[in-house]
Amino acid sequence: MTVPDVSVIIAVYNTMPHLRECLDSVMGQSIGASRLEVIAVDDGSTDGSAQELDDFAARYPGTVKVLRQANSGGPAAPSNRALEQATGRYVYFVGADDFLAEQALERLVRAADAYDSDVVLGRMVGANGRQIPQKVYAETRMDIGLFDSPLPYSLSNTKLFRRSLIEDHGLRFPEDMPIFSDQPFTLAAFLHARRVSVLADYVFYYAVSRDNGDNITSRASPLSQLRGGEQVIEHVVRLLPPGAERDFVLKRHFGYELAKLLRAEFLTFTEDEQKKICESIAHLCTLYLTPGLRAQLTSPQRYRLTLAARGDRETLCRSLREEADGVQPPILVRGQSAYSQGDGFGDLPDDCFELTGNLAGRLAAGVEISSIGWQRARLHLAGQLCLTGAEAKVTMDVVPAGTARALRQGRRLKADDGAAGRAPGQVAGDFRFDVEARSLLRKRAPRYSVRLYTDVAGSTYELPVPLSQAPEPVRTWYRGRPYRIRARANEHGHLTIVAVPLPLWQAVRDLFRGKRS
Repeated sequence: MTVPDVSVIIAVYNTMPHLRECLDSVMGQSIGASRLEVIAVDDGSTDGSAQELDDFAARYPGTVKVLRQANSGGPAAPSNRALEQATGRYVYFVGADDFLAEQALERLVRAADAYDSDVVLGRMVGANGRQIPQKVYAETRMDIGLFDSPLPYSLSNTKLFRRSLIEDHGLRFPEDMPIFSDQPFTLAAFLHARRVSVLADYVFYYAVSRDNGDNITSRASPLSQLRGGEQVIEHVVRLLPPGAERDFVLKRHFGYELAKLLRAEFLTFTEDEQKKICESIAHLCTLYLTPGLRAQLTSPQRYRLTLAARGDRETLCRSLREEADGVQPPILVRGQSAYSQGDGFGDLPDDCFELTGNLAGRLAAGVEISSIGWQRARLHLAGQLCLTGAEAKVTMDVVPAGTARALRQGRRLKADDGAAGRAPGQVAGDFRFDVEARSLLRKRAPRYSVRLYTDVAGSTYELPVPLSQAPEPVRTWYRGRPYRIRARANEHGHLTIVAVPLPLWQAVRDLFRGKRS
């Protein structure tokens, strides 16, 4: 009897009508039905999925095998039962909601044979609004490591596995995990594999979000998600000894599965759910949140985990509400570092507030103009920037708009870029600048952009100035010629200054009407 190249395993529970598209995509593979066996396990479906499986088995006898069992509560048990029946050289798991591209299995098998790979990842994308991390698919790689790549963020079982790897190491799905059961299985496979490969030049797999949002993970309760996260971490700890490698993998689980529970949805949980989440996080942080792991998390992740571990639900909820309302705490500039002065600053560790990366968008959103107006031929501009600290400075420059435009979200510059022509620095928080109309006319440009500059954490940022209400224009003379100078908002709502020469007769008329500046 010929050994099939691939055993396709599908755990099925109430997935109509997506199941039909899934099965069509499997049976339509370019590798050909003769090189496949399809093992579908109906986990007690009640929506017509069982009949759909019977219809496909009747259409493809000898290729499609249907197994039935009472509902187990998750995909682990049906997947394990199918593994006991699999005979292919490789095994490929497909979610019954999802579907494959036509050449998926042919390309995966060809790569596994060519590279002698035990696991092959084919590029996977989301469908119907589902989001799938893409960093691991940045490029095709014959050999990718678990501890120096985004591989820990791709622990779904929707990959090609060499079946001898699975059987030699007795890999099975933990049946006490209704959700996330594929993560321990896939992590163990990565650890035992001689080679893991990534194919990024073709979309192999489409992961579908159901229209009713009834994917098993999506419908899980907060405490079920919490328990799933706990169990995944427990499996990681059993598989990996303490050290940098364990921390690298746990970064995903602390930064995603646990941190996900501390987002805006936390506000909708019951008091009992909130308390149990915080208690569990406190326990896990005590056991496994090493300094090395903590350093790999983002500041918002550290902030929320710290509050949860302290049981400070009041501060956590208040910060989540403020974040939902768009409240941005001021930024403290201290030497070459910057900190968000959020709730708890000065009490919680500084690493909960430290800001890194490009802050242009946040700084640009924190610019507010309190007053703007002309006094004779001088524009007075006053406002606030979301910065504090003695080392926080803001400067201003006005440049011809044709040579460099103010940007919508600000821009990060080299420290010595664009320094010429800036107004003297002011202490940030409150700032006040004057723009003399005649100084603009000397530049001989019809339009000018007004920018603010500030140095934060080793970078200089260029920020546009928002303008909601423009002042009345002013008229002035320069080298014997009259001009109208207008401060107005450009198409992005940012302050620009426009200089328009006036006909002499109009200036004389205005002079006699008392409109001379």
